[in-house]
Amino acid sequence: MPSHVFAERPASQPPERGDVDALINRTRRLRGDVDAVRRDAVVDEDGPHGRWQRALCDLAVHQLDDLGAHLGQLREGLPVTGEDPYADALAGHTADSAQRTGSLLNRVGSAEWNLLTDEVSWSDELYRILGRGRQSGPMTLDELPSVVFAEDQALLTSMVTGCLVDGRPIDGEFRMVRSDGRVRTVHMTGEPVLDADGSTASMWAVFRDVSELRRSERTVRESRESLHRRQRAEHTERRLAVELQETALQPWRGSPRSPGDTPGGLDVAAHSFPSASGTVIGGDWYDAFPLPSGASLLGVGDLTGHGVSTTSAMAMLLGAVRGLGLAGIAPGPLMGHLNQLLETSAQPALGSAVCCRFDPASRTLTWAQAGHPAPLLFRNGTGRALATPDGVLLGAASGASYEQTDIRLLPGDLLVLHTDGLTRADAVGDCDPGRLLALAPRLARAQDAQECVRVIVESLGTKGREGGACVMAVRVGL
Repeated sequence: MPSHVFAERPASQPPERGDVDALINRTRRLRGDVDAVRRDAVVDEDGPHGRWQRALCDLAVHQLDDLGAHLGQLREGLPVTGEDPYADALAGHTADSAQRTGSLLNRVGSAEWNLLTDEVSWSDELYRILGRGRQSGPMTLDELPSVVFAEDQALLTSMVTGCLVDGRPIDGEFRMVRSDGRVRTVHMTGEPVLDADGSTASMWAVFRDVSELRRSERTVRESRESLHRRQRAEHTERRLAVELQETALQPWRGSPRSPGDTPGGLDVAAHSFPSASGTVIGGDWYDAFPLPSGASLLGVGDLTGHGVSTTSAMAMLLGAVRGLGLAGIAPGPLMGHLNQLLETSAQPALGSAVCCRFDPASRTLTWAQAGHPAPLLFRNGTGRALATPDGVLLGAASGASYEQTDIRLLPGDLLVLHTDGLTRADAVGDCDPGRLLALAPRLARAQDAQECVRVIVESLGTKGREGGACVMAVRVGL
């Protein structure tokens, strides 16, 4: 069939054997480097990010395997046998893949269809790629679509027609079904071969089995999409947790009692510290509010965990504290009710808390705690931790009882309530109030509770911490 494509084309010189050997050695070293990266970089094998990293490394390995195989064939001029040292090295790393698809070096086959004699010739590799016995002979161009997926047959027909009629090169990919029913993804490239008159005499093509490569690419794509979905979900969850925390812990300062109170009231300020990374939203809380009796209820606490579920439980706990306090429940029994609430909630959690009731008439502080750091009392330029009444973590023991104790405060006294994340050196260390107590001289010079909080934030706010923390400064009026 006539064609406008001419046969005269400059022939490139084949590379020297030493050049190919150098490329093979470089490819082998690069593959070893990829294996080292895969071992060092992939830390979390089961997480979305780890799966994505592993998939990328596997894809790079497959591509380097193919490159090494093709260079080996280029060096020998014939398919390389299993005696080739590089083939042995590749086979050692890809035994499973080789078991499924044959030798890595048998992934490229060739074919030629002579239009003048109807003769067809296939390489041995093409028979192996398509799982076709040599006794069955090669397929004609008319028979070839019969082993191609129905969805891909139009692509094959279009490529072959374009090559034979218009002289266009073939470059496309389609799925082929072997005689054993297994599906292989094959990349086909080829060109027409022209006679002296410029007519198409035959067509040759190279078939490359890219099944493993495409499978690796698909794994990378799916892992990346899974990672992106996980990141979007985490971003949404964090945003919801932040909004819920900000709603429950609205910033405020001043007295928890109504304006116009008599002397002896409280000046209160509080601050919430985020985690060092800013991404962990935990269950730290604080609150201060007036009671119908004229007293004030103060409290800080922390719940285990982080995220929306923890901030939801924190908001629930805050509501319970307010309800129980307004009902006149004393701090000790109030802790018992909180313990039962956490123990019987749909998502059980552990929590620590300290709850104080201050009577301005007698300046008496009645307080109880549940596995929580004791309040710090600053008086006359020095500070100390209050003696701690007994109390286990909230949610840790069924029917637990909590002691409460009284202490009389003096005008000008400063009480600092905080969660343990503020004074803990690391995630597993003990709570050490020493750094807070060391601020006693500076706190004594502070004009009000807000300035006290500012001093604490300046001193401890830059301290790295895995989770959040909060602090409340309460100054007794004169």
